Amino acid sequence: MARRLFVLAVCVSAIVARPAARTAAADSAFAAFWAASSPEEAGRLIEPIARTGGTFDEVYRRLQRGRLYPARDSGVVQMDNRTADGVEHFFAVDVPGRYDPARRYQVRIQLHGGVGGRTTNAPVGNGTVGALTGAEQIYIVPYAWADAPWWSPDQVQNLAAIVDRVKRLYNVDENRVVLSGVSDGATGALYVAMRETTPFASILPLNGYLLVLALRDIDDGLIFANNLRNKPIFAVNGGRDPLYPTRVVDPTIAHLIHGGVSVDYHPQPNAAHNTAWWPEVKDLYETFVREHPRQPLPDTLTWEMGNSAAFNRAHWLVIDRLGAQKSDAKGLADLNEMAMPPSADFGARSVGKRINRVVPGSNAARIGLKAGDVLLRVNDRSVAAALDVAEALGDEPPGSKITLMVARDNAPVELEGTYQPQIVETPPKPLFARGGGSGRVDLTRTGNVVTATTRGVAAFTLLLSPEQFDLARPVKVVANGRTVFDGRVEKNVRTLLKYAASDNDRTMLFGAELRIDLAK
Repeated sequence: MARRLFVLAVCVSAIVARPAARTAAADSAFAAFWAASSPEEAGRLIEPIARTGGTFDEVYRRLQRGRLYPARDSGVVQMDNRTADGVEHFFAVDVPGRYDPARRYQVRIQLHGGVGGRTTNAPVGNGTVGALTGAEQIYIVPYAWADAPWWSPDQVQNLAAIVDRVKRLYNVDENRVVLSGVSDGATGALYVAMRETTPFASILPLNGYLLVLALRDIDDGLIFANNLRNKPIFAVNGGRDPLYPTRVVDPTIAHLIHGGVSVDYHPQPNAAHNTAWWPEVKDLYETFVREHPRQPLPDTLTWEMGNSAAFNRAHWLVIDRLGAQKSDAKGLADLNEMAMPPSADFGARSVGKRINRVVPGSNAARIGLKAGDVLLRVNDRSVAAALDVAEALGDEPPGSKITLMVARDNAPVELEGTYQPQIVETPPKPLFARGGGSGRVDLTRTGNVVTATTRGVAAFTLLLSPEQFDLARPVKVVANGRTVFDGRVEKNVRTLLKYAASDNDRTMLFGAELRIDLAK
């Protein structure tokens, strides 16, 4: 009897010991996973966790809890990283004085201006945002320079790597990471939002202008304005800004709003190209940030990409392969096409202020302008060398009397008449060039049903989170009116760990991949 009791006690002890040993092994494997310094290193530590035999739900709960953060020094910390293309980048992290590692912190990434004037990657300034300081949060100040401007793929990779690095060191609220910038930094923030949307809650461009990116030496044919519809924007521009005045910026802002982009626009009528308005705008800015946390698993998404494997993901959507399909949606609204108001055609064609052709019978011809004339003055205003004739007359109301001073055969000639241009319809203006094929997917989720509208996409993958989908029930995908999947999708621990390693995000965890091939 005593022997049987002894054997029973040994068996019970072994049964109890096995879960304890498995828990210890899982603790050790997760400690190494959390200590990884990069997504690549974390990816190599997936298998040790999977081999501990934890259930999907056990692993999921651990990933939701995340790592334990140690206490760290406050103040400005200078850091650096090297992107995959070998470029070294420096950045500063400004940590609140009362940093508490048990609290999740809002983060603002602030992109500086004056990129073209910087010739090296060296840090500048003291690593703070200076006068633009707002709510208590972690501030990140990266650096750009002429060879690595904000509007380069390298900087998009850099910012993604910076966000990942800071999340590994500090307790960041993943749903309150915002991207802001001033001047070139503001324009750069808009560029980044069109290439990489997933980490950011909102985009806050100050004194920037989207169409700077349409310049020939910047536009690579892979800039897609439709991608701005994923995140809310807070924008400020000055009425007296000599670079991007509100009269120039306003039509583009109106176009974005009309096209479904959420823009909270705060024009400052008397402001120049500076941020002297910050004391009046600061509370509006920080309120906007507070009221617009990121939705890590949004029920609607849109993403467009070009013929490149890079920048093919938005949250739970990955575009795998491009290719036109017979089922492609027709007439998919394109934010790249900007409707233009009717224009006033005076009838003078010019390069700068030198007229090279006058349309017979036009307003310009009736007033007496001739090819070869150089426009010097309109009424009492001198005409700048960079303006063409149409721009010089842009502020004149039709029907008004005008006096033009021109240089003709090296002699001044004064012409008088009535400004009565022909009003002509103007075709839509493309915001950005198109450098080849592109593909786009628009998604809407209702329960376990996903409706996809696609153009130019042959295959895409949906990343399914247990927070968004009931994976105990079938999932249905309808693409361009056709059911392309209807069935169960199994949860997988390795898939869960794969995206936990790459995303480093406690609030955006994916337990299954659903690949959709539209070419079948």
